[in-house]
Amino acid sequence: MTDTSSVHLGPNQYGKAEVRLVRVTRDTDRHEIEDLTITTQLRGAALADSYTSGDNAKVLATDTQKNTVYAFAREHGVHSPEEFLLRLGRHFTTAFDWYEGATLTADQHGWARIPVDGRDHDHAFVRAGSGTRTAVVQVDGDDVHVLAGVTDLTVLKSTGSEFHGFPRDRYTTLAETDDRILATSVTARWRYLPEAVEAGIDWNATHAGVLERTLATFADLHSYALQQTLFAMGRAAIEAFPEIAEVRFSMPNKHHFLVDLAPFGLDNPNEVFYAADRPYGLISGSVVRDGVAEAPAAWTSVPGFV
Repeated sequence: MTDTSSVHLGPNQYGKAEVRLVRVTRDTDRHEIEDLTITTQLRGAALADSYTSGDNAKVLATDTQKNTVYAFAREHGVHSPEEFLLRLGRHFTTAFDWYEGATLTADQHGWARIPVDGRDHDHAFVRAGSGTRTAVVQVDGDDVHVLAGVTDLTVLKSTGSEFHGFPRDRYTTLAETDDRILATSVTARWRYLPEAVEAGIDWNATHAGVLERTLATFADLHSYALQQTLFAMGRAAIEAFPEIAEVRFSMPNKHHFLVDLAPFGLDNPNEVFYAADRPYGLISGSVVRDGVAEAPAAWTSVPGFV
């Protein structure tokens, strides 16, 4: 039997993944360190020949993309992952005008100064452990979208959380509770309004402010479900920062189960738990400012969000 099927090239992009960049600013004796992992992905109809016939005339080598990251860090500095990615995206899509779009992502790895004799050291650091800052810049023709966020931000509250009132059937064994540990590892991304990006944003201050508001909401809200907590965190960020269009979360439930100590003749008044790493509930959702336009192009190649 002869196969008479025909095929065509579907959506595609290419680039350099996970470029490790460490930038030390040493213009004074007190050094600053910026540690990022950068990924560049370029796309455009002109790239079709590279897939269908091996013609590389429009293929900017991924090694060149990597070198551009390092050169731009030296020439322009980093300052914030959002600013750095915007500069790279504008370069790739204007210096090589056959590229119709680009997706650029960054993870920023935090460092804190090592205290010595009550004073933060000028040039010695320890890895910070409060989540990884993320950024995504999407260039889609003339449109530019910026997502900021955080991942691996693990939080826990030892009380102030309940879970009850859910439906029960023959397979339900989970007991209702009015006092439980609530813990999750937050992955959050928020999209900035295009007009705010155009006007200019204090990226570092806004990022810190969003984290402050969302963490304070997690801590203060008496929670009846992680879904309720998610929505309140997103609403707090949007209400505090008018430049934000929407916030999306992915939040696994990090379950803590009370250990039955009765076989040992001991009670357990919500004091001894075991932490189960799997399986876990996985809660995701988005909180959107009323009246803003949807921007599906902003989320291209950003996995893990509804």
